Amino acid sequence: MRCLLAVGACYLDTILTVDHYPAEDEKLRASSIIRRRGGNCPNTLEVLQQLLDFSQPVSVSLALCAILPSTSSTGAQQVKSSLGPKVDLTHCIYREECDEAASCYILRSRSADTRTIVNYNELSEMTSKEFIAMADELKDELSWCHFEGRIPDVTLECVQHLRRCYAAVKISVEVENPTRVGLDNLAAEADVVFYSKNWAQGNGYKTPEDCLRAQAVLMPKSSLLCCTWGDEGASALELPSFNYKHSPAYREEEFQVVECR
Repeated sequence: MRCLLAVGACYLDTILTVDHYPAEDEKLRASSIIRRRGGNCPNTLEVLQQLLDFSQPVSVSLALCAILPSTSSTGAQQVKSSLGPKVDLTHCIYREECDEAASCYILRSRSADTRTIVNYNELSEMTSKEFIAMADELKDELSWCHFEGRIPDVTLECVQHLRRCYAAVKISVEVENPTRVGLDNLAAEADVVFYSKNWAQGNGYKTPEDCLRAQAVLMPKSSLLCCTWGDEGASALELPSFNYKHSPAYREEEFQVVECR
């Protein structure tokens, strides 16, 4: 069975909704609390689970490569239970000396309709050596590798290893943070690139089409470029045909599109 591997961070989110942001040393009661698993790659795999019909034989397996605390920790068990049995976590890298999962604490202000985020992460990041060892175990099982693009220099070394040793593997990357150096070089090695609205606007693009058409000439290996645009939906550009498609955001009554940064 062929494997789709997603490589990226996995967080445990705690979201507190408050009427307003507290002043320094102020005591404030939250109106709601939500605890959930976060992270681009785990969320992507959760969506893919919903798109695949596991009641029928499937030709692809879903796997996550994320840095997690010790296998016996509460955090690691929460991640495992949140994704269920259809996502393989055996390729995750466990930091056995750590007990706390990467965590994200979010204050959401109802009056300002904004959020403030505080991250905590004691887990050391994945090295290219660790990824290469894991990829070499998968060998011919690996058919698609998706990277969050968190640490461009390390991720680029991982992509280059796949290009050298497993040329048939399709590679996709996310380009989100406009201040993160090295994302351009990383994207140039990918078959599929996902750009965020934040990255596009940070680089001077006014529309997703402007972003995709400008980036297309810089992506010699890519066959598909995508750009999300919050509540305006998402766009894609096929290469080399330059066939452009736009899809509006899904909308429903009482349903809000959240733009992530």
